[in-house]
Amino acid sequence: MDIFSKIDDLYDRKREIELGGGQDRIDKQHERGKQTARERIDQLLDEDSFVELNPFMKNRTTDFGMDKAETHGEGVVTGYGKIDGRPVYLFSQDFTVFGGALGEMHAKKVANVMDLAAKSGAPFIGLNDSGGARIQEGVTSLDGYGQIFYRNSIYSGVIPQISVIMGPSAGGAVYSPAITDVIIMVEETSKMFITGPKVIETVTGEVISAENLGGSKLHNTKSGNAHLNAKDEAEALEMVRDILGYLPGNNTELPPSIPYEKDEEDNYRSELTEIVPYDGTKPYDVKKVINEIVDKDSFFEIHKGFAKNIVVGFARIDGHSVGLVCNQPRYMAGGIDIDSSDKAARFIRFCDSFNVPVITFEDVTGFFPGIQQEHGGIIRHGAKILYAYSEATVPKITVILRKAFGGAYVALNSKSIGADLVFAWPNAEVAVMGPEGAANIIFAREIAESDNPDAKRQEKIDEYKEKFANPYVAAGLGMIDDVIDPRETRLKLMQSLEMLRHKKEERPYKKHGNIPL
Repeated sequence: MDIFSKIDDLYDRKREIELGGGQDRIDKQHERGKQTARERIDQLLDEDSFVELNPFMKNRTTDFGMDKAETHGEGVVTGYGKIDGRPVYLFSQDFTVFGGALGEMHAKKVANVMDLAAKSGAPFIGLNDSGGARIQEGVTSLDGYGQIFYRNSIYSGVIPQISVIMGPSAGGAVYSPAITDVIIMVEETSKMFITGPKVIETVTGEVISAENLGGSKLHNTKSGNAHLNAKDEAEALEMVRDILGYLPGNNTELPPSIPYEKDEEDNYRSELTEIVPYDGTKPYDVKKVINEIVDKDSFFEIHKGFAKNIVVGFARIDGHSVGLVCNQPRYMAGGIDIDSSDKAARFIRFCDSFNVPVITFEDVTGFFPGIQQEHGGIIRHGAKILYAYSEATVPKITVILRKAFGGAYVALNSKSIGADLVFAWPNAEVAVMGPEGAANIIFAREIAESDNPDAKRQEKIDEYKEKFANPYVAAGLGMIDDVIDPRETRLKLMQSLEMLRHKKEERPYKKHGNIPL
Protein backbone atom coordinates (compact mmCIF):
# COMPACT_ATOMS: atom_id res chain seq x y z
CA MET A 1 0.00 0.00 0.00
CA ASP A 2 1.35 3.43 -0.95
CA ILE A 3 0.58 6.98 0.12
CA PHE A 4 -2.09 7.38 -2.54
CA SER A 5 -4.00 4.41 -1.18
CA LYS A 6 -3.88 6.06 2.21
CA ILE A 7 -5.16 9.31 0.71
CA ASP A 8 -7.99 7.43 -1.03
CA ASP A 9 -8.85 5.80 2.28
CA LEU A 10 -8.92 9.25 3.93
CA TYR A 11 -11.44 10.58 1.43
CA ASP A 12 -13.53 7.42 1.71
CA ARG A 13 -13.73 7.91 5.46
CA LYS A 14 -14.67 11.58 5.08
CA ARG A 15 -17.42 10.77 2.59
CA GLU A 16 -18.83 8.18 4.98
CA ILE A 17 -18.76 10.70 7.84
CA GLU A 18 -20.48 13.33 5.69
CA LEU A 19 -23.40 10.94 5.18
CA GLY A 20 -24.04 11.00 8.92
CA GLY A 21 -26.70 8.43 9.77
CA GLY A 22 -27.09 7.41 6.14
CA GLN A 23 -29.24 8.35 3.17
CA ASP A 24 -32.45 6.88 4.63
CA ARG A 25 -32.22 9.10 7.69
CA ILE A 26 -31.29 12.11 5.56
CA ASP A 27 -34.45 11.49 3.50
CA LYS A 28 -36.53 11.35 6.68
CA GLN A 29 -35.00 14.63 7.83
CA HIS A 30 -36.06 16.24 4.56
CA GLU A 31 -39.56 14.75 4.89
CA ARG A 32 -39.93 16.59 8.20
CA GLY A 33 -39.19 19.86 6.40
CA LYS A 34 -35.71 20.03 7.96
CA GLN A 35 -32.27 20.34 6.40
CA THR A 36 -29.27 18.27 7.42
CA ALA A 37 -26.56 19.66 9.67
CA ARG A 38 -24.22 20.27 6.74
CA GLU A 39 -26.89 21.80 4.51
CA ARG A 40 -27.62 24.34 7.25
CA ILE A 41 -23.94 25.25 7.52
CA ASP A 42 -23.66 25.71 3.77
CA GLN A 43 -26.67 28.01 3.77
CA LEU A 44 -25.49 30.06 6.75
CA LEU A 45 -21.85 30.66 5.82
CA ASP A 46 -20.21 32.41 2.91
CA GLU A 47 -19.71 30.05 -0.01
CA ASP A 48 -16.79 27.61 0.38
CA SER A 49 -15.68 29.20 3.66
CA PHE A 50 -16.42 26.32 6.07
CA VAL A 51 -13.53 24.44 7.64
CA GLU A 52 -14.53 21.37 9.64
CA LEU A 53 -12.84 20.37 12.90
CA ASN A 54 -12.65 16.97 14.64
CA PRO A 55 -14.64 15.02 12.02
CA PHE A 56 -13.11 11.70 13.14
CA MET A 57 -13.87 12.02 16.84
CA LYS A 58 -15.78 8.99 18.17
CA ASN A 59 -17.33 7.92 21.46
CA ARG A 60 -15.88 5.31 23.76
CA THR A 61 -17.50 1.88 23.44
CA THR A 62 -20.04 0.88 26.10
CA ASP A 63 -22.10 -2.10 27.20
CA PHE A 64 -25.25 -0.68 25.61
CA GLY A 65 -24.62 -1.48 21.97
CA MET A 66 -22.91 1.81 21.18
CA ASP A 67 -19.95 -0.01 19.68
CA LYS A 68 -22.29 -1.45 17.06
CA ALA A 69 -24.00 1.83 16.23
CA GLU A 70 -23.07 4.24 13.48
CA THR A 71 -21.88 7.39 15.28
CA HIS A 72 -20.25 9.26 12.43
CA GLY A 73 -19.13 12.70 13.58
CA GLU A 74 -20.66 12.02 17.00
CA GLY A 75 -23.94 13.62 15.93
CA VAL A 76 -22.52 17.10 15.53
CA VAL A 77 -20.55 19.01 12.89
CA THR A 78 -18.17 21.67 14.23
CA GLY A 79 -15.79 24.16 12.66
CA TYR A 80 -15.37 27.73 11.50
CA GLY A 81 -16.11 29.86 8.47
CA LYS A 82 -17.14 33.36 7.47
CA ILE A 83 -20.31 35.45 7.34
CA ASP A 84 -20.03 38.53 5.15
CA GLY A 85 -16.27 37.98 5.19
CA ARG A 86 -16.04 37.99 9.01
CA PRO A 87 -14.95 34.88 10.95
CA VAL A 88 -17.42 32.84 13.03
CA TYR A 89 -17.28 29.49 14.82
CA LEU A 90 -20.20 27.11 15.05
CA PHE A 91 -21.66 23.70 15.67
CA SER A 92 -24.56 22.05 13.86
CA GLN A 93 -26.20 19.05 15.47
CA ASP A 94 -26.88 16.08 13.18
CA PHE A 95 -30.30 14.60 13.91
CA THR A 96 -29.55 11.66 11.58
CA VAL A 97 -27.01 10.33 14.10
CA PHE A 98 -28.66 9.22 17.36
CA GLY A 99 -31.20 12.02 16.95
CA GLY A 100 -28.43 14.54 17.57
CA ALA A 101 -28.25 13.30 21.17
CA LEU A 102 -25.33 14.67 23.15
CA GLY A 103 -22.67 12.32 24.45
CA GLU A 104 -19.20 12.76 25.89
CA MET A 105 -17.36 13.28 22.59
CA HIS A 106 -20.21 15.26 21.04
CA ALA A 107 -19.82 17.70 23.94
CA LYS A 108 -16.04 17.68 23.64
CA LYS A 109 -16.28 18.69 19.97
CA VAL A 110 -18.56 21.59 20.87
CA ALA A 111 -16.41 22.69 23.82
CA ASN A 112 -13.26 22.64 21.66
CA VAL A 113 -14.75 24.96 19.05
CA MET A 114 -16.18 27.27 21.73
CA ASP A 115 -12.71 27.68 23.21
CA LEU A 116 -11.30 28.50 19.78
CA ALA A 117 -14.01 31.10 19.23
CA ALA A 118 -13.19 32.79 22.53
CA LYS A 119 -9.44 32.73 21.87
CA SER A 120 -9.97 34.13 18.38
CA GLY A 121 -12.49 36.77 19.45
CA ALA A 122 -15.16 35.59 17.00
CA PRO A 123 -18.94 35.02 17.38
CA PHE A 124 -20.20 31.55 18.20
CA ILE A 125 -23.33 30.05 16.64
CA GLY A 126 -25.18 26.92 17.72
CA LEU A 127 -27.56 25.16 15.32
CA ASN A 128 -29.55 22.98 17.71
CA ASP A 129 -31.44 19.84 16.67
CA SER A 130 -31.17 17.27 19.44
CA GLY A 131 -33.23 14.83 21.44
CA GLY A 132 -31.20 15.62 24.56
CA ALA A 133 -28.66 13.58 26.48
CA ARG A 134 -27.45 10.27 25.05
CA ILE A 135 -28.71 7.98 27.80
CA GLN A 136 -26.54 5.07 26.62
CA GLU A 137 -23.48 6.98 27.86
CA GLY A 138 -24.93 7.66 31.28
CA VAL A 139 -23.44 10.36 33.46
CA THR A 140 -20.70 11.30 30.97
CA SER A 141 -23.35 12.94 28.78
CA LEU A 142 -24.48 15.05 31.74
CA ASP A 143 -20.89 16.06 32.38
CA GLY A 144 -20.69 17.03 28.72
CA TYR A 145 -23.63 19.40 29.12
CA GLY A 146 -21.89 20.94 32.10
CA GLN A 147 -18.76 21.57 30.02
CA ILE A 148 -20.85 23.50 27.49
CA PHE A 149 -22.91 25.42 30.08
CA TYR A 150 -19.70 26.55 31.76
CA ARG A 151 -18.33 27.95 28.51
CA ASN A 152 -21.61 29.62 27.61
CA SER A 153 -21.42 31.39 30.95
CA ILE A 154 -17.78 32.47 31.07
CA TYR A 155 -17.78 33.58 27.42
CA SER A 156 -21.00 35.55 27.89
CA GLY A 157 -20.21 39.19 27.19
CA VAL A 158 -16.88 38.20 25.60
CA ILE A 159 -18.12 36.99 22.21
CA PRO A 160 -21.64 37.11 20.78
CA GLN A 161 -23.41 33.75 21.14
CA ILE A 162 -26.44 32.96 19.00
CA SER A 163 -28.61 29.84 19.23
CA VAL A 164 -30.93 28.62 16.48
CA ILE A 165 -33.43 25.95 17.52
CA MET A 166 -34.09 23.87 14.40
CA GLY A 167 -35.77 20.83 15.91
CA PRO A 168 -36.25 19.47 19.43
CA SER A 169 -34.32 20.92 22.34
CA ALA A 170 -35.36 19.07 25.47
CA GLY A 171 -34.17 18.59 29.02
CA GLY A 172 -30.66 19.82 29.71
CA ALA A 173 -30.29 20.80 26.05
CA VAL A 174 -32.39 23.96 26.58
CA TYR A 175 -30.05 25.52 29.13
CA SER A 176 -27.17 26.17 26.76
CA PRO A 177 -29.34 28.27 24.41
CA ALA A 178 -30.90 30.01 27.42
CA ILE A 179 -27.49 31.38 28.44
CA THR A 180 -26.68 32.68 24.95
CA ASP A 181 -27.46 36.20 23.72
CA VAL A 182 -30.16 35.45 21.14
CA ILE A 183 -32.45 32.46 20.59
CA ILE A 184 -34.12 32.01 17.20
CA MET A 185 -36.89 29.45 16.75
CA VAL A 186 -38.51 28.04 13.62
CA GLU A 187 -42.29 27.73 13.38
CA GLU A 188 -43.69 24.21 13.77
CA THR A 189 -40.34 22.35 13.78
CA SER A 190 -38.74 23.97 16.86
CA LYS A 191 -39.55 22.76 20.36
CA MET A 192 -38.03 23.76 23.71
CA PHE A 193 -39.02 22.34 27.08
CA ILE A 194 -37.46 20.94 30.25
CA THR A 195 -39.87 18.01 30.45
CA GLY A 196 -41.91 16.75 27.52
CA PRO A 197 -45.69 16.33 27.29
CA LYS A 198 -45.66 12.63 28.22
CA VAL A 199 -43.65 13.21 31.40
CA ILE A 200 -45.87 16.12 32.39
CA GLU A 201 -49.00 14.02 31.87
CA THR A 202 -47.52 11.22 33.98
CA VAL A 203 -46.41 13.47 36.84
CA THR A 204 -49.09 16.17 36.97
CA GLY A 205 -51.95 14.76 34.91
CA GLU A 206 -51.87 17.77 32.57
CA VAL A 207 -52.40 17.01 28.89
CA ILE A 208 -50.77 19.30 26.32
CA SER A 209 -49.27 19.01 22.85
CA ALA A 210 -45.55 19.49 22.20
CA GLU A 211 -46.32 22.60 20.13
CA ASN A 212 -48.41 24.25 22.85
CA LEU A 213 -45.88 23.28 25.51
CA GLY A 214 -42.72 24.47 23.83
CA GLY A 215 -43.32 25.66 20.28
CA SER A 216 -41.99 28.79 18.64
CA LYS A 217 -45.16 30.85 19.07
CA LEU A 218 -45.32 30.11 22.80
CA HIS A 219 -41.70 31.06 23.46
CA ASN A 220 -41.79 34.18 21.28
CA THR A 221 -44.94 35.61 22.86
CA LYS A 222 -45.77 34.19 26.27
CA SER A 223 -42.61 32.89 27.95
CA GLY A 224 -40.17 35.28 26.29
CA ASN A 225 -37.54 32.54 26.14
CA ALA A 226 -37.03 33.08 22.39
CA HIS A 227 -36.13 36.40 20.79
CA LEU A 228 -36.96 35.80 17.14
CA ASN A 229 -39.51 33.70 15.26
CA ALA A 230 -38.70 32.42 11.77
CA LYS A 231 -41.17 30.99 9.28
CA ASP A 232 -38.64 28.43 8.06
CA GLU A 233 -35.00 27.42 8.40
CA ALA A 234 -33.83 29.70 5.60
CA GLU A 235 -35.29 32.75 7.35
CA ALA A 236 -33.80 31.68 10.69
CA LEU A 237 -30.31 31.43 9.21
CA GLU A 238 -30.72 34.78 7.46
CA MET A 239 -31.62 36.30 10.83
CA VAL A 240 -28.27 35.12 12.20
CA ARG A 241 -26.46 36.93 9.40
CA ASP A 242 -28.56 40.07 10.00
CA ILE A 243 -27.88 40.18 13.74
CA LEU A 244 -24.15 39.72 13.35
CA GLY A 245 -24.13 42.70 10.98
CA TYR A 246 -24.87 44.96 13.97
CA LEU A 247 -22.35 43.38 16.35
CA PRO A 248 -18.55 43.33 16.68
CA GLY A 249 -16.65 40.07 16.78
CA ASN A 250 -15.98 40.46 20.49
CA ASN A 251 -16.17 42.87 23.42
CA THR A 252 -12.91 44.67 22.59
CA GLU A 253 -14.07 45.88 19.18
CA LEU A 254 -16.53 48.51 18.01
CA PRO A 255 -19.53 47.36 15.96
CA PRO A 256 -19.08 47.38 12.19
CA SER A 257 -20.30 50.40 10.25
CA ILE A 258 -21.47 50.59 6.66
CA PRO A 259 -21.13 53.46 4.17
CA TYR A 260 -24.06 55.86 4.30
CA GLU A 261 -24.68 58.64 1.81
CA LYS A 262 -25.48 61.77 3.78
CA ASP A 263 -28.32 63.94 2.58
CA GLU A 264 -28.85 67.16 4.51
CA GLU A 265 -32.53 67.28 3.61
CA ASP A 266 -32.89 63.67 4.75
CA ASN A 267 -31.93 64.70 8.28
CA TYR A 268 -34.96 66.97 8.65
CA ARG A 269 -38.01 64.75 9.26
CA SER A 270 -41.20 66.83 9.23
CA GLU A 271 -43.36 63.68 9.51
CA LEU A 272 -42.37 63.32 13.17
CA THR A 273 -44.66 66.20 14.19
CA GLU A 274 -47.60 64.29 12.73
CA ILE A 275 -46.84 60.80 14.08
CA VAL A 276 -46.87 61.71 17.79
CA PRO A 277 -50.21 63.26 18.86
CA TYR A 278 -49.99 66.38 21.00
CA ASP A 279 -52.72 64.95 23.24
CA GLY A 280 -50.90 62.70 25.71
CA THR A 281 -53.89 60.34 26.00
CA LYS A 282 -53.85 59.34 22.33
CA PRO A 283 -51.81 56.28 21.32
CA TYR A 284 -49.45 55.97 18.35
CA ASP A 285 -46.97 53.44 17.00
CA VAL A 286 -43.45 54.21 18.18
CA LYS A 287 -42.08 52.06 15.33
CA LYS A 288 -43.14 54.81 12.94
CA VAL A 289 -41.00 57.22 14.96
CA ILE A 290 -38.09 54.79 14.84
CA ASN A 291 -38.29 54.32 11.08
CA GLU A 292 -38.34 58.09 10.51
CA ILE A 293 -35.16 58.59 12.55
CA VAL A 294 -32.89 55.63 11.76
CA ASP A 295 -31.31 54.79 8.41
CA LYS A 296 -33.84 53.47 5.92
CA ASP A 297 -34.78 49.79 6.39
CA SER A 298 -32.17 49.35 9.12
CA PHE A 299 -34.42 48.63 12.13
CA PHE A 300 -34.14 44.99 13.26
CA GLU A 301 -36.57 44.30 16.09
CA ILE A 302 -35.75 41.80 18.84
CA HIS A 303 -38.36 40.11 21.07
CA LYS A 304 -41.13 41.42 18.83
CA GLY A 305 -43.96 39.29 20.17
CA PHE A 306 -43.11 39.52 23.88
CA ALA A 307 -43.95 42.44 26.20
CA LYS A 308 -45.22 44.62 23.36
CA ASN A 309 -45.43 47.70 25.58
CA ILE A 310 -41.71 48.18 25.03
CA VAL A 311 -39.84 47.90 21.71
CA VAL A 312 -36.18 46.92 21.50
CA GLY A 313 -33.92 46.22 18.56
CA PHE A 314 -30.89 47.20 16.50
CA ALA A 315 -30.71 49.89 13.85
CA ARG A 316 -28.20 52.18 12.16
CA ILE A 317 -27.85 55.91 12.27
CA ASP A 318 -25.46 57.35 9.68
CA GLY A 319 -24.27 53.82 9.03
CA HIS A 320 -23.37 53.07 12.67
CA SER A 321 -25.00 50.43 14.88
CA VAL A 322 -27.27 51.50 17.74
CA GLY A 323 -29.56 49.69 20.14
CA LEU A 324 -33.05 51.12 20.67
CA VAL A 325 -35.22 50.90 23.80
CA CYS A 326 -38.61 52.53 23.23
CA ASN A 327 -41.90 52.78 25.09
CA GLN A 328 -44.81 51.67 22.91
CA PRO A 329 -47.97 53.75 23.64
CA ARG A 330 -50.07 51.35 21.57
CA TYR A 331 -49.90 48.84 24.44
CA MET A 332 -50.62 49.62 28.09
CA ALA A 333 -50.05 53.32 27.29
CA GLY A 334 -46.32 52.53 27.20
CA GLY A 335 -46.24 51.70 30.91
CA ILE A 336 -43.56 49.37 32.25
CA ASP A 337 -44.56 46.00 33.70
CA ILE A 338 -42.68 42.89 34.84
CA ASP A 339 -42.09 41.38 31.39
CA SER A 340 -41.08 44.64 29.71
CA SER A 341 -38.63 45.31 32.55
CA ASP A 342 -36.90 42.00 31.90
CA LYS A 343 -36.97 42.54 28.13
CA ALA A 344 -35.46 46.02 28.28
CA ALA A 345 -32.83 45.24 30.92
CA ARG A 346 -31.50 42.22 29.10
CA PHE A 347 -31.26 44.08 25.79
CA ILE A 348 -29.48 47.04 27.40
CA ARG A 349 -26.89 44.68 28.90
CA PHE A 350 -26.51 42.90 25.55
CA CYS A 351 -25.74 46.21 23.84
CA ASP A 352 -23.36 47.29 26.59
CA SER A 353 -21.47 43.99 26.40
CA PHE A 354 -20.63 44.59 22.75
CA ASN A 355 -20.14 48.36 22.61
CA VAL A 356 -23.42 49.20 20.88
CA PRO A 357 -24.69 52.70 21.88
CA VAL A 358 -28.15 52.71 23.49
CA ILE A 359 -30.79 55.23 22.43
CA THR A 360 -34.01 55.49 24.43
CA PHE A 361 -37.23 56.94 23.01
CA GLU A 362 -39.29 57.72 26.10
CA ASP A 363 -43.05 58.13 26.41
CA VAL A 364 -43.94 56.49 29.70
CA THR A 365 -46.85 56.88 32.11
CA GLY A 366 -44.98 55.01 34.85
CA PHE A 367 -44.58 51.50 36.18
CA PHE A 368 -47.81 49.63 35.54
CA PRO A 369 -49.99 49.45 38.68
CA GLY A 370 -51.97 46.49 39.97
CA ILE A 371 -52.07 43.73 42.57
CA GLN A 372 -50.82 41.12 40.10
CA GLN A 373 -47.80 43.27 39.23
CA GLU A 374 -46.96 43.99 42.88
CA HIS A 375 -47.34 40.36 43.94
CA GLY A 376 -45.38 39.24 40.88
CA GLY A 377 -42.38 41.33 41.90
CA ILE A 378 -42.53 44.53 39.83
CA ILE A 379 -40.18 46.12 42.37
CA ARG A 380 -37.50 43.52 41.73
CA HIS A 381 -38.07 43.36 37.98
CA GLY A 382 -38.33 47.13 37.52
CA ALA A 383 -35.05 47.54 39.39
CA LYS A 384 -33.35 45.57 36.61
CA ILE A 385 -33.85 48.49 34.21
CA LEU A 386 -32.30 50.91 36.71
CA TYR A 387 -29.39 48.54 37.21
CA ALA A 388 -28.84 47.89 33.50
CA TYR A 389 -28.73 51.56 32.53
CA SER A 390 -26.60 52.50 35.54
CA GLU A 391 -23.89 49.90 34.89
CA ALA A 392 -23.75 50.45 31.12
CA THR A 393 -20.75 52.43 29.89
CA VAL A 394 -21.61 52.69 26.18
CA PRO A 395 -22.91 56.01 24.83
CA LYS A 396 -26.40 56.48 26.28
CA ILE A 397 -28.86 58.99 24.82
CA THR A 398 -32.51 59.60 25.72
CA VAL A 399 -35.15 61.46 23.73
CA ILE A 400 -38.33 62.26 25.66
CA LEU A 401 -41.05 62.22 23.01
CA ARG A 402 -44.02 63.04 25.22
CA LYS A 403 -44.54 61.74 28.78
CA ALA A 404 -41.88 61.03 31.41
CA PHE A 405 -43.56 60.42 34.76
CA GLY A 406 -42.44 59.19 38.14
CA GLY A 407 -39.92 56.47 38.83
CA ALA A 408 -40.15 55.29 35.23
CA TYR A 409 -38.69 58.64 34.13
CA VAL A 410 -35.71 58.01 36.39
CA ALA A 411 -35.36 54.38 35.30
CA LEU A 412 -35.36 55.07 31.56
CA ASN A 413 -31.86 56.47 31.28
CA SER A 414 -32.23 59.77 33.09
CA LYS A 415 -29.23 62.00 33.76
CA SER A 416 -29.27 60.92 37.40
CA ILE A 417 -28.45 57.30 36.51
CA GLY A 418 -25.78 58.10 33.94
CA ALA A 419 -27.29 59.25 30.65
CA ASP A 420 -24.74 61.10 28.56
CA LEU A 421 -27.35 63.25 26.81
CA VAL A 422 -31.08 63.75 27.35
CA PHE A 423 -33.17 65.61 24.79
CA ALA A 424 -36.87 66.46 24.98
CA TRP A 425 -39.41 67.55 22.45
CA PRO A 426 -41.19 70.84 23.36
CA ASN A 427 -44.46 69.01 24.07
CA ALA A 428 -42.77 66.72 26.61
CA GLU A 429 -44.22 66.43 30.11
CA VAL A 430 -41.65 65.65 32.79
CA ALA A 431 -43.14 65.29 36.27
CA VAL A 432 -43.61 63.09 39.31
CA MET A 433 -46.96 62.04 37.89
CA GLY A 434 -49.46 63.07 35.22
CA PRO A 435 -51.17 66.46 35.59
CA GLU A 436 -54.56 64.88 36.20
CA GLY A 437 -53.40 62.74 39.10
CA ALA A 438 -51.20 65.47 40.54
CA ALA A 439 -54.00 68.06 40.48
CA ASN A 440 -56.38 65.68 42.21
CA ILE A 441 -53.89 65.17 45.05
CA ILE A 442 -52.36 68.64 45.46
CA PHE A 443 -55.56 70.61 45.05
CA ALA A 444 -58.00 68.07 46.49
CA ARG A 445 -59.46 70.49 49.09
CA GLU A 446 -59.83 73.40 46.66
CA ILE A 447 -61.60 71.17 44.15
CA ALA A 448 -63.92 69.69 46.78
CA GLU A 449 -64.87 73.10 48.19
CA SER A 450 -65.45 74.69 44.78
CA ASP A 451 -68.94 75.51 43.51
CA ASN A 452 -67.98 73.79 40.25
CA PRO A 453 -65.53 70.96 41.08
CA ASP A 454 -65.14 69.85 37.45
CA ALA A 455 -64.22 73.31 36.26
CA LYS A 456 -61.88 73.85 39.22
CA ARG A 457 -60.21 70.48 38.56
CA GLN A 458 -59.55 71.41 34.91
CA GLU A 459 -58.24 74.80 35.99
CA LYS A 460 -55.76 73.17 38.36
CA ILE A 461 -54.74 70.58 35.76
CA ASP A 462 -53.98 73.37 33.30
CA GLU A 463 -52.11 75.26 36.01
CA TYR A 464 -50.02 72.22 36.88
CA LYS A 465 -49.22 71.63 33.20
CA GLU A 466 -48.11 75.22 32.78
CA LYS A 467 -45.90 75.26 35.88
CA PHE A 468 -44.50 71.75 36.07
CA ALA A 469 -45.47 69.35 33.25
CA ASN A 470 -43.14 70.73 30.60
CA PRO A 471 -39.51 70.13 29.66
CA TYR A 472 -38.22 73.55 30.66
CA VAL A 473 -38.27 73.06 34.42
CA ALA A 474 -36.10 69.92 34.08
CA ALA A 475 -33.94 71.64 31.45
CA GLY A 476 -33.45 74.59 33.79
CA LEU A 477 -32.07 72.20 36.40
CA GLY A 478 -29.74 70.40 33.96
CA MET A 479 -31.78 67.19 33.89
CA ILE A 480 -32.42 67.73 30.17
CA ASP A 481 -29.56 68.86 27.96
CA ASP A 482 -31.69 70.51 25.29
CA VAL A 483 -35.26 70.94 24.14
CA ILE A 484 -35.18 70.20 20.43
CA ASP A 485 -37.36 70.55 17.35
CA PRO A 486 -38.80 67.05 16.76
CA ARG A 487 -37.99 67.37 13.09
CA GLU A 488 -34.27 67.61 13.93
CA THR A 489 -34.14 64.52 16.12
CA ARG A 490 -32.16 62.44 13.63
CA LEU A 491 -29.64 65.21 13.13
CA LYS A 492 -29.18 65.67 16.90
CA LEU A 493 -28.63 61.95 17.34
CA MET A 494 -26.10 61.81 14.50
CA GLN A 495 -24.15 64.69 16.07
CA SER A 496 -24.33 63.15 19.54
CA LEU A 497 -23.21 59.70 18.42
CA GLU A 498 -20.26 61.17 16.54
CA MET A 499 -19.24 63.10 19.65
CA LEU A 500 -19.58 60.04 21.91
CA ARG A 501 -18.14 57.45 19.54
CA HIS A 502 -14.90 57.04 21.49
CA LYS A 503 -16.38 57.54 24.94
CA LYS A 504 -14.55 55.76 27.75
CA GLU A 505 -16.02 55.33 31.20
CA GLU A 506 -14.79 53.19 34.08
CA ARG A 507 -16.66 51.58 36.95
CA PRO A 508 -15.26 50.67 40.40
CA TYR A 509 -13.34 47.39 40.40
CA LYS A 510 -15.42 44.38 41.44
CA LYS A 511 -15.87 40.75 40.53
CA HIS A 512 -19.38 41.56 39.32
CA GLY A 513 -22.48 43.30 40.58
CA ASN A 514 -25.53 41.61 42.06
CA ILE A 515 -28.37 42.50 39.68
CA PRO A 516 -31.83 41.88 41.19
CA LEU A 517 -32.77 38.72 39.30
